[in-house]
Amino acid sequence: MIQCFYNTVKALWKGKIGMIRLKNVTKSYPARAEENDGGLNLIKALDDISLSIAQGEWVAVMGPSGSGKSTLVNLIGCLDRPASGEIWLNGQNVANLSASELNHVRAETVGFVFQQFHMIPYLTAVENVMLAQYFHSMTDEREALAALDRVGLKDRAGHLPSQLSGGEQQRVCIARALINDPKIVLADEPTGNLDAANEEIILRLLRELHQQGRTIVMVTHDPVVARLADRRIELHHGKIAAQEVFAMADDEQFDEVLEELFALEENGQIAEIGRMEVHGALPVSIAVEKMAAMGLVATRPHPPGSHAHKPFVNPCHDALKPAGFSTGDGSAIVELTPRGHQRAADIIRRHRLAERLFTDSLAMDSETEIEQQACKFEHILSPEATDKICTFLNHPLTCPHGAAIPPGPCCGRRAESRQSSAALSHRH
Repeated sequence: MIQCFYNTVKALWKGKIGMIRLKNVTKSYPARAEENDGGLNLIKALDDISLSIAQGEWVAVMGPSGSGKSTLVNLIGCLDRPASGEIWLNGQNVANLSASELNHVRAETVGFVFQQFHMIPYLTAVENVMLAQYFHSMTDEREALAALDRVGLKDRAGHLPSQLSGGEQQRVCIARALINDPKIVLADEPTGNLDAANEEIILRLLRELHQQGRTIVMVTHDPVVARLADRRIELHHGKIAAQEVFAMADDEQFDEVLEELFALEENGQIAEIGRMEVHGALPVSIAVEKMAAMGLVATRPHPPGSHAHKPFVNPCHDALKPAGFSTGDGSAIVELTPRGHQRAADIIRRHRLAERLFTDSLAMDSETEIEQQACKFEHILSPEATDKICTFLNHPLTCPHGAAIPPGPCCGRRAESRQSSAALSHRH
């Protein structure tokens, strides 16, 4: 109940309430013959589910086989009707519409991306895309070719499905799903049959759709893929068993990336994707991509010439580049923006002040315990609490390891002398 209230308030705050809303939805199917006991038993694929998905939200649906994931997608996609309850899509209750009315809503509002592709084998790629146009209004080959071009397949437009790889077929399906400009994209295991390289291509396309403001409901068994979404819903036995909003976890990982970038910069090192070790569920490349969209970092291609990589130790953590972690150059260079640099400095300040507090005032002597607690404090301390700790410690210049503590507003006129002292200490 509290989580549903939180999600509603969050959506209202964004002005994006209710692109998809399910209210007390139940869907039942007859049990198998050997379990049916004369045809009276029903299995509830969905059992009194209520759910709200905001406009532009990306929701990952997870759960074991038979938990109701595909049934949920079919109902939202107007491929089926519930036994009871309401299903609102873009302000319209579709639960009791006729088959022809459902076809119209589906064609206007929803785009499907299936695990099995569902391409017509005797139609070319462009003709498969045009088929979706045909059921919507009228065909336009130029628009269909443009849709294939957006997914990088314009040169494969004349090929049959049998002449395309699995990844290429899935990209055709995405072009087909988007040809009528749907507000909602339903993806049922979109990377389930793909290798790692093609999975990354498809996930990048889905991230682009999300950035465009489309609402995405994605069924997946892969927890790493699910982490790309804004929220995860776990189904068990037709009920919502758990929900998780990823924004807070993402923020903590972003803080870890910013902290590493700050430490690399302090030590005169270049930050490169592929050579950064940061704890978190998201791959570093995707975390950096999200941070770039937030204006915290900027990326640029790695120069053609290679360069030496010097291992160093972050004084507040273990070695950021342990022996044998990576060799060669990274795929791109990452740099802090002014906004990212300020946020990184605030994180570093909280961490190093916490270390000083635990060492000097609480007399803790376990390096591991100090580091673990400081890592927690860097994510939770408010600016007010940070300034009070800094003042209590008499505005220390360095952490216990000798690394400079970035000054804060409470440091006043000490800031200039602190920076000078830290710079002089660093040179020595």
